[in-house]
Amino acid sequence: METYIILLLCLASFCAGFVDAIVGGGGLIQTPVALVLLPNLSVASIIGTLKIPAFSGTSFAAKQYLKKVQMNWKLLFIMAMLSFGAAFLGSNLLTLVSNDFMKPLLLVVLTLIAIYTFAKKNFGASQEKNLTPNKQLFLAVVMSLCIGFYDGFIGPGTGSLLVLGFVAILGFDFLHASANAKMVNLATNFGSICLFVLKGKIIWAIAIPMAFCNAIGGWMGAKLAIKKGNGFIRIFFLIIVVATLIRFGYDVFK
Repeated sequence: METYIILLLCLASFCAGFVDAIVGGGGLIQTPVALVLLPNLSVASIIGTLKIPAFSGTSFAAKQYLKKVQMNWKLLFIMAMLSFGAAFLGSNLLTLVSNDFMKPLLLVVLTLIAIYTFAKKNFGASQEKNLTPNKQLFLAVVMSLCIGFYDGFIGPGTGSLLVLGFVAILGFDFLHASANAKMVNLATNFGSICLFVLKGKIIWAIAIPMAFCNAIGGWMGAKLAIKKGNGFIRIFFLIIVVATLIRFGYDVFK
């Protein structure tokens, strides 16, 4: 493989780690770039390989959040276990069938998310919902299974969906949502990695240098998000949702 291809992949991975650390959606950057630059690899091999830098960047971002943001460890443990299993199953399905049929549905969902986030100015500005522990647990379980399976089967935009879930469903503000989402996203990435390692789909010569660059981006993005707070994260979230919308719209209508 030529050096310039690795350099471009590493640049994309750095940008993906930076964006993903703030609001998720880093896969929207590095996945299309990898698909263009690595046309001879199967989609499963590309997605599997990209899970390594995604896990690396999320790990470094999570470490920064852990220093500053309080976590609900009991809830996160349950969510992590469930999302790990769901992502493993989703990745297994990806190796067997195409996921293109999901894109029209995601296009509609993302349009609604963008409109709602833009219209509701105080969305994610503070902790809003006072859920009972049982109701919060139930909603967290459903969210973990759905988004975990999505990450394994499709991937790009998972971090943003997790942030949205923590804000809209569990009532977190954007800063706490971003922090907690990183912990769950670690579990979904790890679930997929386990499956792809077993299937022999990871190209380590590509994954390792990308992982290093993604980690640097994740570290920088998390520090910026913590410094700027909820207002900055909300705007960044909206930008990434719109970018996701454009990306899937292109795939559906091209």
